[in-house]
Amino acid sequence: MLDGAQSSILVFEERSNSLNLKKDQKLPVDSKTAALLDRLSQFADPMITGGVVRDWLLGNVSKDLDVEVFGCSWESLVEILKSLGRVDLVGKSFGVAKFHGANCEIDFSLPRAEVKTDRGHRGFEVKTDPDLSPERAALRRDFTINSISYDWKKQQFFDPLKGLADLEARTLRHCSSSFSEDPLRALRGFQFCGRFQLRPTEETVELCRSISGAYAELPKERVWMEWEKWAIRSTMPSLGLKFLHLTGWLQHFPEVAALLNCPQDPLWHPEGDVFAHTCHCMDALVINEKFAKGDRYEKLSLSFAVLGHDFGKPETTIQKEKGDTVFWVSPGHDQVAVPLADSFLSSIGAPHSLIARVQALVGNHMAAIQIQKRPSLPQVRRLARRLAPATLNELFTLIRADQAGRPPMSAEPSPGLLLLEEVAAEDALLKQAPKPLVLGRHLIEKGLKPGPHFKPILNELFELQLDGAFSSLEEAEPFIIRFYDNPFTK
Repeated sequence: MLDGAQSSILVFEERSNSLNLKKDQKLPVDSKTAALLDRLSQFADPMITGGVVRDWLLGNVSKDLDVEVFGCSWESLVEILKSLGRVDLVGKSFGVAKFHGANCEIDFSLPRAEVKTDRGHRGFEVKTDPDLSPERAALRRDFTINSISYDWKKQQFFDPLKGLADLEARTLRHCSSSFSEDPLRALRGFQFCGRFQLRPTEETVELCRSISGAYAELPKERVWMEWEKWAIRSTMPSLGLKFLHLTGWLQHFPEVAALLNCPQDPLWHPEGDVFAHTCHCMDALVINEKFAKGDRYEKLSLSFAVLGHDFGKPETTIQKEKGDTVFWVSPGHDQVAVPLADSFLSSIGAPHSLIARVQALVGNHMAAIQIQKRPSLPQVRRLARRLAPATLNELFTLIRADQAGRPPMSAEPSPGLLLLEEVAAEDALLKQAPKPLVLGRHLIEKGLKPGPHFKPILNELFELQLDGAFSSLEEAEPFIIRFYDNPFTK
C-alpha cells in the first residue's frame, strides 16, 4: 500500500560504531581447565572454538567451552580425557566427547568434514578427520565471526577468515559456498544480526535468498530455537527483522510480512508503515529497564507481544474522511491480532503456555488509549484479570514500547498509561491479578450444598470483590449469607 520511499526502514542504516575487541588479551580459563588443555597440548593441538571465543571478544564470559583437537586420534583423545575426569561420549561418528569439570562442561571434538547427502538441516554425512587442517575446519562454519579459534598451544587467536575484522566492523559474512547446504544458517544470521547489531554483506544476503525455498525442510524445534535467541538476546532486534526481509525469508512468516507497506496516519505515526513502527517498538523494548531485568519467560512474552501487537492492522486499516481531511484508521486491530499471534507463534514452534500470554497482551495493548482521567480501582482490577496469565507489568512495558516506536515523536509514556500504572501500583496489581477470596470449600463450610449452582455464586462473589465490596473472608460473610435462602443451595 506504500511506495518504496515510505519504507526506508527496510534499508540498513550506517552500521553502528565499530567494536573494541579483547583481541590482544589471552583467553581466560580456570586453572583446572588450563591444566587439562596443557596436558592435551603434549599430544595434540587443542583449539577453543565457536561462540565462546566470539562472546569473550565481546566482553561476555561462558563457563562452557568447545575445544577442537587437531592431530589426535579419537581413541587417544578419549583415553586422555578419561584419565582426568568423567567423560560422556556423544558418538564416535560425530567425534564429540563431553568432559565434566568442577565448574564447567567442555565439549571436545575432532575436526570433521560434512558431506551433503539429503535435503534439510540434518541431511549430512559427518566424518571425523584428525588430519584436517585448522584452515579447512574453519571453512565449514557458518559465519566468519564464528570461525575464530583460540590456539591454546600458541596462546593466540587463529583467524584464517578474518572474522576478527568482521566482528569489529559488525559485519555478517558467510565462510564459504558450502553455507548454502544448511538452510538453518539463514535463520542463525537473523538472530545474530539482532544480537550483535550486524550488517550482512551483499554476497551473504544473496546466498541466503538463494536458499529461502528450503525453509520447509527445517524442523520446527530448530526454527523456534533461533526465534527464541532473537527474542531474548537481541540488542537491536529490528536488524534481525530487516535481515529476514532483505534475504526473502520474511515471506515464511506471513503475519510479520503483512506489516510491510501497511499504511498508518502520518499525524500519529510519522515513522512510516507498520513494519517500520514494529521495528522501532522492538528496539525501544530491549532498552527498557523492566525488560532487561525480566526472566526468560517475561522476555519471550514481551518480545513476541511487541512483535505481534499490530498484526491486525493489515486486515483492518481503511481510509476515512472528515471534511477535507483523509486519514488512515485501524478499528479493532487489537482483537484481530489475537488469533494472528496464535497462528504465527504456532508456526514457529512456540510453547502453548507462551502463546496464551502473548495473546492476552496483544488483545489489551490499547488499554491506555482512551483514558483521560484516573481509572477506578475495579476497572484496573478487571484489566489485570483479563490479562492473566500475563501481568499488568508486562502490559505497561508493551504499551511503553508501542508509544516509543513513533520517532520523531516523544517516547514519553502517555498520561493515560501513567494513570493506569499509578492505580495498579497502589493495589499491588502490577505482578499479579486479583484472585478470588471465596472458594467452593468456603461455601461448603458455611453449610451450602455443592453443585452446578456454585459457579454463578462464586462468580458473583468475585465480581463483588473486584468492586471492593470486601477484601477478606470475614468481610465476605454477609454476602455469602444472602444465598442461604436459595433452596437449591441447602
